[in-house]
Amino acid sequence: MAHINMEIKAKCAHFGRIKNVLKKQKADFKGLDHQIDTYFRTNSGRLKLREGNIENALIYYKRENNQGPKQSNVLLYNHDPGSSLKKLLSSSLGVLAVVDKKREIYSIGNVKFHLDKVRDLGSFVEIEAIDAFGNMGKERLLQQCQFYVNLFKIREEDLVSCSYSDLLLHKKQ
Repeated sequence: MAHINMEIKAKCAHFGRIKNVLKKQKADFKGLDHQIDTYFRTNSGRLKLREGNIENALIYYKRENNQGPKQSNVLLYNHDPGSSLKKLLSSSLGVLAVVDKKREIYSIGNVKFHLDKVRDLGSFVEIEAIDAFGNMGKERLLQQCQFYVNLFKIREEDLVSCSYSDLLLHKKQ
């Protein structure tokens, strides 16, 4: 399944404040997921295998590393936990990085919210405005993303431009 996301990621020291805003906005709590994202070596974009209690998917995406809302072009394949997919990808492509996180998942309409505690990196909030059917347009997704950035009072200096895998790789250098 292909779709477009407009998303932001930011450092977050105040999950409580964001949870209160989400509660006031009547967000749907999807659950707490312990996710292992294995990133594989690719010639372009990013390819990761997500293994969790709630979400299990092979995700390929292209996105520029810039601060603030950014567009991701996403291809998603839901897989069965425990399949041989990880072994196949590890053997053929090689593993680039592994991200271990505990994620609280919320949603309001087409917008997903993640409160992440990432091993070795800290706490983050993600906002993903998703156009799953190609009928919303980039401008609407950008407006939605910016609305929640303002509502959550996310500071510009807390915005993160790259993926968790990039942060881990930079930390190791």
